[in-house]
Amino acid sequence: MKLKARITRELRFIKGLGRTLKWVKPIAPDSKELICDDLEAAVDAHRDRPAITFEGKTLTYGEMDALANRYAHWAKEQGITRGQTVALFMPNRMDYLPIWYGLTKVGVATALINNNLTGAQLAHCLNISGALHCLVDGDTSPAFEAARGQMTKHVAQWTLGPVIEDRRDLTAALKSCSSLRPDRQTARGDLRGKDTALWIYTSGTTGLPKAARINHMRVQLYMRGFAGATGALASDRIYQVLPLYHATGGLCGMGAALLTGGSVVLRKKFSTSHFWQDVHDEGCTMFVYIGELCRYLVNAPGHPLERNHKLRQAFGNGLRADVWEQMVARFNIPQVMEFYGSTEGNVSMFNFDGHIGAIGRVPKWLKKKVNARLVQFDVETEQPVRNAAGFCIECGPDQIGECIGRIDTTDPRTSFSGYADKSATEKKVLHDVFEKGDAWFRTGDLMRQDADSYFYFVDRIGDTYRWKGENVSTGEVADRLAESPGVLEANVYGVSVPGQDGRVGMVALTVDDDFSLPDFHAHVEKELPSYAQPLFLRLQRQIETTGTFKYRKVDLVEDGFDPARVKDPLYFRNPVKKAWTKVSKASFEKICEGGFKL
Repeated sequence: MKLKARITRELRFIKGLGRTLKWVKPIAPDSKELICDDLEAAVDAHRDRPAITFEGKTLTYGEMDALANRYAHWAKEQGITRGQTVALFMPNRMDYLPIWYGLTKVGVATALINNNLTGAQLAHCLNISGALHCLVDGDTSPAFEAARGQMTKHVAQWTLGPVIEDRRDLTAALKSCSSLRPDRQTARGDLRGKDTALWIYTSGTTGLPKAARINHMRVQLYMRGFAGATGALASDRIYQVLPLYHATGGLCGMGAALLTGGSVVLRKKFSTSHFWQDVHDEGCTMFVYIGELCRYLVNAPGHPLERNHKLRQAFGNGLRADVWEQMVARFNIPQVMEFYGSTEGNVSMFNFDGHIGAIGRVPKWLKKKVNARLVQFDVETEQPVRNAAGFCIECGPDQIGECIGRIDTTDPRTSFSGYADKSATEKKVLHDVFEKGDAWFRTGDLMRQDADSYFYFVDRIGDTYRWKGENVSTGEVADRLAESPGVLEANVYGVSVPGQDGRVGMVALTVDDDFSLPDFHAHVEKELPSYAQPLFLRLQRQIETTGTFKYRKVDLVEDGFDPARVKDPLYFRNPVKKAWTKVSKASFEKICEGGFKL
């Protein structure tokens, strides 16, 4: 990189980091200034400006605050006290943020429940929340009713929809509640930044969701941090289609707009067909993404408005390099800011200069000030490698390792609040890493850092499997397979084969009319080393994802390549015929009996 380009890069990084640090500097565990105080300050500064637009209606900042105040007074009338929890089980809607915002005004925490959950998973999330009241609407009330039998205690159901049987009428209850702010000193005067504001659940890609405790200072880090990192202005309108029960959309996206006097254009859920029409009609200047959302956009047919917009920035995480390049070129998006972070984790990074494919950058001159490190990792034991003295070994340039973050309970940027389940909390903490007594948060993510200090996401631990003595990254393989003609989505995972060590690669694809088995076979052999080439192929109409578009793999792994369990078209990369052949009962048994040299 030439000197001028390096200087430009460093200046852009310093500017972005400076904005972010300026916003988050006041946050502290013992601070009396909570997230509701931040939002009230924004309301007081921008009372008559539009705050949230949803389905043709708009709330001003003042109206948003008045609605939040009603929820605060509702909680007080129900005898819900500071430190208790209310469950919020609704899809994206106008009053979603005002609900939890209002409850924080009286010291009540809100458990944000994934509105797609049903049955045992829904009951599990409600049970571990400890909530005795659950707010629902017409969309989610039936699922709540169906899961009642699996709840460990009675949870009162308050609905914004039709009221039947023992459901309580939330709409009517709110009408009798004051829209004036509750007295701050009485309602939350003794609360501090370290107290719980929200419970946010992990996606549950491999099992039951875990409830992460999100205190006020962590909510502030998300909302204030992205107000700074994005450089958001009062003139910005942020298009927000991600679920509000997760941090990326519900905190990062909302904070960038609502702490700066900007506005949010909120939709119930993402729609490829409506995206560009909405962005154009609403005059949106930014949108918040998850990588798969961008992939859906670039895979969609051309839209007449896809370059006729006011977008100046997209920000989010999980954006693949190939999709990134296509999106910027095709849709004429001036800036993309990729970031890395997790709901409960203490590691965060920003790619301020838009280096394609990187999740962030930590320059060498900043390393001692940042808590993130990469340590060598053993895929077989799924544990960091330790030296003769018992300490972890830091990775060198381009060496893949687990990303960990030093825990400092006095620093809101590096603390770890944990989960509702104490044993789950302890599993995420690594002790005696570089010296006796230190503690580090395990992100569960494998990464590498290049010589220019950029970090690249490689895979989730558990998504990396071992075959023929080699570690195979499902993410890297999926990226290569997605480049094959006709492939829309590729979900790679490892499956067990009787008599074989390790796990064999398998891929679930969604495809279009350009896909052909012979071409895909040729692509696999050309683009991947032998140990990384998937041996089994499953064609699906739609790949199952979580609410944040992460691929669910647990059911696919359980199904394996057994035709008795898989109703989708199923193929085996036959080493004899050198082609994809259908898996029948007979060929399945032959594979399991060692009839093919794999």
